Parts: sequence; structure tokens; C-alpha cells
Amino acid sequence: MIIFKNVSKRYADGFVALNNIDLAVEAGEMIFLTGHSGAGKSTLLKLIAAIERPTSGTITISGQNIAQLKLSAIPFLRRKIGFIFQDHKLLFDRNVFDNVSLPLQISNFDNKTSASRVRAALDKVGLLKKEKAMPITLSGGEQQRLCIARAIVHRPNILIADEPTGNLDVEYAREIMALFNSFNQVGVTIMISTHDGSLLEDTQHRILVLNQGKLAA
Repeated sequence: MIIFKNVSKRYADGFVALNNIDLAVEAGEMIFLTGHSGAGKSTLLKLIAAIERPTSGTITISGQNIAQLKLSAIPFLRRKIGFIFQDHKLLFDRNVFDNVSLPLQISNFDNKTSASRVRAALDKVGLLKKEKAMPITLSGGEQQRLCIARAIVHRPNILIADEPTGNLDVEYAREIMALFNSFNQVGVTIMISTHDGSLLEDTQHRILVLNQGKLAA
């Protein structure tokens, strides 16, 4: 489903975030991406969602080379992808319901369908009773679950998470990982970047290690 061929990313200041990455992720696979700070984990995930563009190489998703997508086509690509950002990117002037409904508003879903999907997503992450709450009143774990609800509300077939448990205690981290596993069990392709070794100790999923922008293992 996701194929990187000789992908490199060099930023304007000369920093090489990724260097000749070759990678294949099967549909329905769950993968952990790890490595030191600055190894290129976030850049790799952003390339998949076309938030960043590669300097060279090809990135193919379901047979489409997204490195050559026109700007007008990117919103259609992102309908297939849910992205959970490291810094949440919640809208603190909108309540829980409105935060989750935003992707559906952008995609012009009608109000009835949107409301149904939002409540289904909130129910999945255990926040249905807090749909009118403001994000600032939620705990750190609840804010992360809100981010997950927003990422899955349009029912993507690819889910990307950048350090989703980085600021959470052990109990909340386990809850978040249980959610990811439940999505994967119904066929969602999931890529998770993390530097949390405890998440990797007992996993049966593939682990990719980045080092200085290269795929080391």
C-alpha cells in the first residue's frame, strides 16, 4: 500500500532529514517507527500525508505517486489518511464535538451524517459524554483520545500517529495503544512513531529504526 523508493528530504537550510529511504508497508499492517530525536521519524510520516514533499525519490500509496500530486489533489489523498500530531493541534475555542467534526466540514458532509460520525468516533474513544466540553478541561489522555477521534472520524484506511504517548503516563499510554490495536484489527494500516521503549518491548509488529535519516534496521 505504501512504498518509498530512494526517498530523500533536504530542507532549505541544508539539513538532510531522510536519506535514500526504501520502505514497503502492506495494507492492514501496523508498524512502529523509532530512533533518536531528529532521526527523521516525523518527516517520514509527514511525507505520507503530503504535509512535506520529498526532495527526491517516489512515494506510492495504493499505486499513486503522491510525490507528484498537484496541490488540488492533496485534500482527496488526505481523506484516506488520519494524522495524529505530536502537538495535538486542537482548537481550544471549540468544544469536543466541533473539534472532531472539522474534517467532515472540510469534506462537505451534511449535518446529519456528520453528527452521526462524530458521535460514533467519540463513543469509540470513550468521550461521548464530553461532546460539549472544551478541550482545556480535558486531561492529557482525554485530549489525546480527542485527537484520535478527529483522525478517525472520516474513516481513513491509513492512520499515522507521531509520538502519540509521548506526554502520557503508563496507564493512559496503554489505553491509547489498545485503541490503535482495535483499529488495526479491522484492517486499518497504522504507522506510529515513538521513542518509548516500553511500547516496543512485547510488540509482535514490525519495528523500523531510523538513524541520522537512514533506515538502520
